[in-house]
Amino acid sequence: MLKTLPRPSAYSQLDFWVDEAIWGHRLYDEQTPWLCFMEFLGVLNSEYQKGFAFNEQSFNSLSYNPYSRVYLRNLLFNNPYLEVVYKDYEDHRDEKRAWEEWTKLAQQSFAGLNNEYPNLLYLQSNFEKFEYFYEAIKFLQNNTIEGENNKRWSSQFIFPYGKECLYEDLRITGDKVQNDRRFFARTGELLYLMLSRSKKGDIILPFFESNILKSNSIYTRLARILQPNEGDEAPLPDMKGTYLPYEYLPEYSNLAEDWVKIINCNIPAYDTIPHLVNITGLHMIIYFLNRSKEVLKESTKTHFILEILAPKKTIIRELASDSYLENNNLSRLAIDRYIRGIKETDEWANITTFADPLFEAQKLLNEKFLWPSIKEDLSSFDSPEQLIDELVNKAILRHKQHVNNFHRTWGKEIGLISSRNSQRIRYAPTDSLLKTLVLTNVPERLEFQEFLNILNMKYGFIIGDKEAVEVTSSGQADLEAFSDNAIRLEQRLSSMGLLRRLSDAVAYVENPFAKDGI
Repeated sequence: MLKTLPRPSAYSQLDFWVDEAIWGHRLYDEQTPWLCFMEFLGVLNSEYQKGFAFNEQSFNSLSYNPYSRVYLRNLLFNNPYLEVVYKDYEDHRDEKRAWEEWTKLAQQSFAGLNNEYPNLLYLQSNFEKFEYFYEAIKFLQNNTIEGENNKRWSSQFIFPYGKECLYEDLRITGDKVQNDRRFFARTGELLYLMLSRSKKGDIILPFFESNILKSNSIYTRLARILQPNEGDEAPLPDMKGTYLPYEYLPEYSNLAEDWVKIINCNIPAYDTIPHLVNITGLHMIIYFLNRSKEVLKESTKTHFILEILAPKKTIIRELASDSYLENNNLSRLAIDRYIRGIKETDEWANITTFADPLFEAQKLLNEKFLWPSIKEDLSSFDSPEQLIDELVNKAILRHKQHVNNFHRTWGKEIGLISSRNSQRIRYAPTDSLLKTLVLTNVPERLEFQEFLNILNMKYGFIIGDKEAVEVTSSGQADLEAFSDNAIRLEQRLSSMGLLRRLSDAVAYVENPFAKDGI
């Protein structure tokens, strides 16, 4: 197994150190790829202002200062009276009356200001008419990340037009403000560290610098004038505690290289971001599965059998579902194997030489996994092996709550996993993900079969017959089934304007946004 970096002392209060040791602190299913990206931007903005962008000072020492932007969030997501006041305003068109009515109601509902009375006079100075203020609010509301959702108002986020649109996830109750790790659960911090350790940050940074961190676009200016002092506020206290176990992995560079390829496309900057989110989700899933296989000492490459949706059920659908299930079980097996691996160490072999092997096992397990605590009563255990069994059960139970769901949740979010037209979950890419894959992997016109080969080599995708040789040789399906699968992909790409068949009967995948043209 790969050598991991030391566990920070700050984690000594955790109940277990198992998921974190394998994948880092932390991957979390409730933090979607979009929210991971938003958290990443908050980290990047803070480190950029300090002059340390993508420059990790020492391993796992990240300390950054995000923003709260409480006024902006109240205006956008805790502003229930705006519609009522605006409806009246449309009838009377009295500017003073509209501002006074709305301000009185807003001051009653605004929260998270630490007992500070909300001063909203700046808005009248920044907006000539109440109508312009209303339209500004509606525009940014319509650009909420993930659209309509049932998250609390303090966990709603807007598109990152500029640094004035970046803020931390908070739990706000009245005037009480607490940092919350439910939707900003550190996965974005892990993403930042991966890109930093890829050593390609200097190539990536200019894109974010010009389009977000130093943006002066009309949308950024809109977000500014909705905030006191045009968004110039003191940041929150230091955020610390991220842990990425591995000093370097090829996955870090693969992720960064795909970001660079997308950034280099001739596509508007804001349209680039959804594709960065998609490809990030894919690479994080691959990282998650690869670490599981590493623990299990499986040398085979991670594979995904992809079904290109067919009108009727095919054998490929069954294989894509089986492929999903096989990958989905890896993390639980890795938890079991990681813990039981301690029995192969010299330290474990030596505990039988002590007068109280159970106590020695307790100390060793606590040192490695933070469980059981030294003070825990072990009277119900008869042997060190029972301790290990109990730890495995507890760790898997904890794992099932969130980390185990990461593969499925993120796969659905990026359009890799689907249950459409079936009761079984399987790998079946959406048009959105397919477009991302073309933008990422087709810098110039590419023969269709070569495109399939690249997807197989880079991501482990099995779509056509040439990539499915191992599957077909085992008798699970014939080559014709995978050949038909590839034909369906060819037809899909053609309907999306991403593939063209020339007179020589050869099909070519084309990226309409390729930097140097097709």
